[in-house]
Amino acid sequence: MGEVWFGYDKRLDRPVAVKFIRIDRLPDGRPDNELTQRFVRESRITARLEHPGVPAVYDCGTYDDDLYLVMQLIDGCSVSALLDETEIPVPWAAAIAAQVCSVLARAHENSLIHRDLKPGNLMLSPDGTVKVLDFGVAIALSPGSTRLTATGVAVGTPEYMAPEQVMAGSTSPQSDLYALGVVLDEMLSGENQFAGATPLASMHNHIGRAPRPLRQRRRDVPEGLERLVLWLLQKAPDNRPESAAVVYDRLLGFCRELPAFPGYVDASGSHSARMYAGVVSRVGARPQERPEPAPVRPASTTSVPDAAPFRPSDLGLARKDAHLLKAESRFTQAAEVLAGALEPATRALGVTDPDVISVRIELADVLFLAGDYRRAATEFADLAAVLAERDGPGADLVLRFRLMEANCHAAVGETTLALDQLGRLLEDERRLGIDDDRTLELRRQIALLEVGSGDPVRAGKTLTDLLPDIENRYGPKHPSVLQVRELLASLPRSE
Repeated sequence: MGEVWFGYDKRLDRPVAVKFIRIDRLPDGRPDNELTQRFVRESRITARLEHPGVPAVYDCGTYDDDLYLVMQLIDGCSVSALLDETEIPVPWAAAIAAQVCSVLARAHENSLIHRDLKPGNLMLSPDGTVKVLDFGVAIALSPGSTRLTATGVAVGTPEYMAPEQVMAGSTSPQSDLYALGVVLDEMLSGENQFAGATPLASMHNHIGRAPRPLRQRRRDVPEGLERLVLWLLQKAPDNRPESAAVVYDRLLGFCRELPAFPGYVDASGSHSARMYAGVVSRVGARPQERPEPAPVRPASTTSVPDAAPFRPSDLGLARKDAHLLKAESRFTQAAEVLAGALEPATRALGVTDPDVISVRIELADVLFLAGDYRRAATEFADLAAVLAERDGPGADLVLRFRLMEANCHAAVGETTLALDQLGRLLEDERRLGIDDDRTLELRRQIALLEVGSGDPVRAGKTLTDLLPDIENRYGPKHPSVLQVRELLASLPRSE
């Protein structure tokens, strides 16, 4: 992917890591500006992920047509180096995985999926803490990525990719948990049981090879830990743990007492990170006596000033500011500006006012671009309901916002809900006589989600029904036709 340089920040007088990332040029030799814009956008989204287990991102940009990230310099050893150099004690393997789960829990809450979790992206520091590297890099560099389902784009490292990533390019929080299961299995056994002679062979192994129980390969692995790894390695996303928090709770019991790990973890002295964590870990650990209630002070008689009156020009100014922020890919700030103007405007003008609706549409779109899919889903759903009341359920914007709501749910791994919404949307579009191009594309998206959800039977039926229709519409050489054929060929055959 690139190379990391040791650097020095002269202005702030501190060491940094500078990650240069190789990018392909367009056929005419020019740099891919779209990729650069996507990389900057993903870097900004990732920089919002504040967690002690994630290196801070200080800057990003381009230099001589190369992309770069300036990041916190981490002192430590990668898990890939650990695997090359030593046998990892069982409690430390569990402790590393548990810390990764704490990072994933925070990321998944913010609709961020790593997509490329592997030993090379995990660093064990001398104080025993773990850092998770390269959030957002894989999806930023994927060709044709749209951040809604990454359909048809296999993003990640073949040896650690979940089956749904291999088959449909579909990712969710459960895809990260699968990759964590592969890493944990490798830390405990010393080998990646899915690695093949080629990347394609590795990908096929994730689809068709049943995982081997750990205790057949390492006798001192507790039975409960073996069961947890097998749970993480389930082929269907819905059969894996529901969240990183669930996995974290299961792992804690296997790493309560960590043995010495000389050469990698310095157990001597009081490291500041362990001191800090030692206090925080006591929060909520045991019930505390309730303190004496504070004396009730008389209510203040000072009047609260009324909110500033709404002016019609406020919406126009907010949209202008948001437009400038969007031009710089500062989507989160643009959303804050629009949301701040919407509340008083809605109170003054009502939810059906055309200007209010226009700003709400812009807010929903910018929330989606910012990666805030849960808020975006709510906005799209509300917009669809308001516009269906005003313009009728068959209005083009109503159908578009219903599709976007489903895409938001798919982006955060709520596949069952997304499929239900897309199925009902397809029924309505057929009833309304929407043109074939749109319904065919919707059927293709449904099939891709079914593949990614780990339901090959259902996906196979959808794809089999879809193939002759898109062949008749576009011809046998159309990219969508070729993709459907390839997906059908990749599905496991029923016995």
